This record gives sequence, C-alpha cells and structure tokens, in this order.
Amino acid sequence: MTDLPNGLRIENRKELPEDLRFLVEKYPRETWQGHANLGEMAQFWLQRHNMFRELGGMLQKSVADYREGHLPPAAFAQWFAPRLRFFLQQLHGHHQVEDLHYFPAFAKAERRLQRGFDILDSDHHVIHDALERNGEKGRELLLALKENADRQLFAADAYADENTRLIDMLTRHLHDEEDLIIPLMLDRGEGTFTG
Repeated sequence: MTDLPNGLRIENRKELPEDLRFLVEKYPRETWQGHANLGEMAQFWLQRHNMFRELGGMLQKSVADYREGHLPPAAFAQWFAPRLRFFLQQLHGHHQVEDLHYFPAFAKAERRLQRGFDILDSDHHVIHDALERNGEKGRELLLALKENADRQLFAADAYADENTRLIDMLTRHLHDEEDLIIPLMLDRGEGTFTG
C-alpha cells in the first residue's frame, strides 16, 4: 500500500490528479458507449460497478426505511442480511482480482498511469477496512433487532453512519477507477489485456 498525501486519500479526493487524466480527457465519459473499442470486458467492468452502486443504494434505502418505521424488524432482517453479505463478498472478490491481475497489467501497458493504480490500490486497503467495519455494524444491527427499541435505533444509526462513509468512498473510487481503466481500454483495445 502506498502512503498517499492527504489530498489524494480516498476520504479527501475530489478527482484524480490532472497528470493522470490525459486519457479520460482524450476519451470523455460521454463517448464511451459508442466507442468501437468498448468491448465485453469494459462493459462487464462498468456493469459490475453499477451493480455495486445500485446495491449500496438499496442497502442505504432499506436502513432508512427501517429507521423511519416503514419496515418491521423481521422483514428488514430477512431482506437486509443476504444483500449485505453479497455486497461485502462481491466487493472483496472484485478488489482481489483487480489487485492481483488487472491493475498490474494496466500499469504495465501505460507506465504514466502507475501512480493512478497506486492510488487505487491504496483505496482498496481503506475500503477493505471500511467493509470490515460495515460488516461488523451490520451484524450488530441484526443482533439488536431482537432487543429493545432504543438498542435497535442505536444500532441502526451506527450502521447507517458506517454505511454512508463506505458508500461515499466507494462512489469516489469507482468513478476514479473507471476514469483510468475505461479510457485505457478504449485507447489500446481490450486484446492488450486479455491475450
């Protein structure tokens, strides 16, 4: 893990540094969908990221609905537990594949982006810790559903706070990762990374 300056840490970063944005400036987001080099791998990557965004939002909404009394504890637990488990497991696995396989291949293909992949690697470590905390607060919430109303509310508030921090970091990370990877695939073609 790279020790990053405070402004580049995921908790504080507003966007990637200018020197890492040369490919996304050449291939801005609004051109991605119609680009000839947007192949199955890039589309799959974007779909996975959209799934993480969607599921993170669904988890946030379910907790808000529970806290506002729109979902009884048993119905909330039945919906929440498997989705939280899936979300955490899938994110962890996704990051492992990126760290071990894709990021090294992408960095090798374009050395000027190495610092960008170091930033993303650092993000993964911070997000991993946030996933652990999110899982723990989720377990505490599920256990608290069997206790009194005050304990339930306290646990729901604690989970909601932790989940908001995770989703905020994840949103920043996914955006920055796409800004590095998708333009690189468009520029070089997916065959550079798959074969």
